[in-house]
Amino acid sequence: MNICGLMKTTLLDFPGQVACTVFTGGCNFRCPFCHNSDLLEFGLPSDYTEEDIFEFLKKRRHTLDGVAITGGEPTLQPDLPEFIKKVRGLGLKVKLDTNGINPKMVNELVSEGLLDYVAMDIKASPENYAKVCGFDLNGCADESIWPHIFGKLTETKNFLMKGHVPYEFRTTVVDGLHTEEDFHGIAAFIEGADKYFLQCYKDSGNILDQEAGFSEPKVPTLIKYRDIVAPHVKFADIRGVDIEL
Repeated sequence: MNICGLMKTTLLDFPGQVACTVFTGGCNFRCPFCHNSDLLEFGLPSDYTEEDIFEFLKKRRHTLDGVAITGGEPTLQPDLPEFIKKVRGLGLKVKLDTNGINPKMVNELVSEGLLDYVAMDIKASPENYAKVCGFDLNGCADESIWPHIFGKLTETKNFLMKGHVPYEFRTTVVDGLHTEEDFHGIAAFIEGADKYFLQCYKDSGNILDQEAGFSEPKVPTLIKYRDIVAPHVKFADIRGVDIEL
């Protein structure tokens, strides 16, 4: 595993659990608003060995409930299943964050009972997806590849909606990238989903495209977008923003 970061305690990354968060390196997307832009390249030097992580987990196994694995894109790590088996061997739960690009890996992990929760990013409406995930910045001039990529995302989305594991879909809302039309498209794309969260873009100071001029959406805008999707899913909410409903 290429492990490029560790947050030792979080109450936010794994719903309902006291967890730590492990960050893997390497991602196939180049979302211009990405706040972990230093984790996108493949072959980054690891900041932690697996031995480091498990030494930490063994010490904290009685105070932590679980481990959230994020990135980068964790499902592009070929040894992810073995890593998770070792985590679960310590009696800890596992949550996976994914952009959905590797449905085969997600299916394998779920089928083997290795995941307790999955969060999949829904970047935008199908029509706007390529732009929002930075496809034009991904070094690929052949646009015919995009339908194959989007097919993989759709396959993962459809698999999760079968309900084999608790899951959520989530969108980071960016003023400058998303419009009301995106959320009508998202509503149709995830029709019938269990949970959907809108997350508010914030400039972490480590944004991939510093010159884009993105900004944080206003609360009324977030509420409007949530209310577009809410009738189409079982539960919809806004995460990480204090609002009076």
